[in-house]
Amino acid sequence: MTSNDTARSGGPSDARPPGPRSRDPRSRLPSWAGRNFQLLVTASFITNLGNSGALIAAAYAVIESGGSATGVGLVAAARTLAMVVFLLIGGAVADRIPRQRVMVTANLVNALSQAAFAVLVLAGHAALWQMALLTAVGGGAHAFFSPASEGMVLSTVESAHAGKAFAVFRMSMNGATIGGAAVGGALVAAFGPGWVLAIDALGFAAAAAMRSRLHVAAGDRPARASGIVSDLREGWREFVSRSWLWGIVVQFAVVNAVVGAAEAVYGPLVARDHLGGAGPWGLAMAAFGVGTVGGGLLMMRWKPRRMLLAGALGVFPLALPSATLALASPLWILALAMFITGVAIEVFAVGWMLALHQEIAEDKMSRVSAYDWFGSVAVTPIALALAGPAASLFGRTQALWGCSAVVVLLTGAVLTLPDVRRLERRTGGGHGVVAGSTVAHPDAVPAQPTVKAPSGGVGEGAADVS
Repeated sequence: MTSNDTARSGGPSDARPPGPRSRDPRSRLPSWAGRNFQLLVTASFITNLGNSGALIAAAYAVIESGGSATGVGLVAAARTLAMVVFLLIGGAVADRIPRQRVMVTANLVNALSQAAFAVLVLAGHAALWQMALLTAVGGGAHAFFSPASEGMVLSTVESAHAGKAFAVFRMSMNGATIGGAAVGGALVAAFGPGWVLAIDALGFAAAAAMRSRLHVAAGDRPARASGIVSDLREGWREFVSRSWLWGIVVQFAVVNAVVGAAEAVYGPLVARDHLGGAGPWGLAMAAFGVGTVGGGLLMMRWKPRRMLLAGALGVFPLALPSATLALASPLWILALAMFITGVAIEVFAVGWMLALHQEIAEDKMSRVSAYDWFGSVAVTPIALALAGPAASLFGRTQALWGCSAVVVLLTGAVLTLPDVRRLERRTGGGHGVVAGSTVAHPDAVPAQPTVKAPSGGVGEGAADVS
């Protein structure tokens, strides 16, 4: 459903500040939030702000060029398909070369692809194949960015402050989602989608500049004597050895697909026909962002012992937006459904983060993360491409009800896995046998996880889910 949502207490992989520093009495920032942490959070805030608007802009760029639901779905599918193709390679590369370099390069590629998209739309010459190609380029770049980003944010603070750092990062991203969706929808309505895409391109360029200024150490990841194929096999063994991990990824492979189809394809069309267009749809998306902030505040206080069980239960409300769209409900009801979904997905996000943090070895994290991302988005291009034909064949309302039913059925199915119900939070460091789990990982050290997000999007921080 991200990403990314993504401390370590076992050796750093990118950079870690040398130790606590005295706090400048003139600064409002806590002493643990050093320069690297500030740069990373600011860069991610900027790109997430732009992406929330660009998600809406991309859909309406297709609609305004005369495209149908099928066209909207094909453009959205092109990006996700590129991610699927390159994710595993991206994960292996990120475990071999400096992750900062991979992230900066990916940001620059996203900036160029979004700039070209904006120019075509502003010039009035954007053909469907061109929009699909440019979103595919951005998706390919994100396939390298996502695995490389695992570990960067939380590795910039001492492990004792990792929980606070993750909370601050999530709150920042959720705030950007709120502002980006609301402002982006209003800008699309007032000035058209091209200018919103141009702003997103500038945001990626600014993020690349910020990430290039990070002071990162080489880290202590072991040198790779094996080839990429061997690395991927090792990551696969780590992935399939845990039923809770592959079970939830299989669940989200389909959940992400149907929720992505509902929000990226059907949602803008329902908004056009019944709610008044891009502006109201942006407000509904912003309500989701407000919900994630509320969920973040909830999870700062609530620490469920069985974090995956709590998280899995939090997936059920993802069926609500599709149901309200099927009913063509008034804006306030849709916004309420999106708000509840935002709260619920944050409960899942924190539980997922804690489980991966607790169970996966740092030096294998990017490869496991790549399988996580790959599985979670593999079906999405098919769903996006078929969303339009499905609406034509069965009707848009019936297709939306089908999306809701799939979410409920698969979430119920994943709850039948014993490890999902029994995996417990450990208060101490290190790794041993998880209570109720059939799998132990004796040499693992904490790592930063991926977190699923329920929507599709353009570039970093949007729709990539797991």
